[in-house]
Amino acid sequence: MNFEAIVFYMFAALIVFAALGVITARNPVHAVLFLVLAFISSAGIWLLLEAEFLAIALVLVYVGAVMVLFLFVVMMLDINLVRLREGFWRWLPFGAGLAGLMAFEMIWVLGSEKSAGSAVAVRHAADYSNTKVLGRLLYTEYVYPFEIAAVILLVAMVAAIALTLRRRKDAKSQVVADQIAVKKADRLRIVPMKSARNDQ
Repeated sequence: MNFEAIVFYMFAALIVFAALGVITARNPVHAVLFLVLAFISSAGIWLLLEAEFLAIALVLVYVGAVMVLFLFVVMMLDINLVRLREGFWRWLPFGAGLAGLMAFEMIWVLGSEKSAGSAVAVRHAADYSNTKVLGRLLYTEYVYPFEIAAVILLVAMVAAIALTLRRRKDAKSQVVADQIAVKKADRLRIVPMKSARNDQ
């Protein structure tokens, strides 16, 4: 067993441990931190596969943005932990069966003749750039799926903003133009009143 295999099994063990920690942690903040550990370990496996760009993107996008957002949302929300854990044991057999099915599928695919025959490590030159090759593939052969994915994400973002900023009947809003154009007579009325003090 060489050094790369040892590092791979170490990262794989960390991913399995972190995944179990995500679903078994009682505190939601701890579950999010376990998920961060799983993402960082996955980035280490990407580095072993010489996919540096994907590893950095995984750390920057998921760990640096999405998981931090999840962490702050979970910390700010008042989550009822007792209610959150009510259905854990009820759905545990289904989850275990689903995990076993996925493990069987992965072992079946990796143990097939095509996968076993192509499992040869490819050695690249020192000046090989994974990012350059990935960019060339994205913008030449896969440019249409890439653009379609970008349009779908843009539509989803616009829809999320539209749903958030939609006008509701029970919402009160201010019209700044009407506030600026107001006149003194519209807001102020002078009412004459008799003095309550007797002048001597």
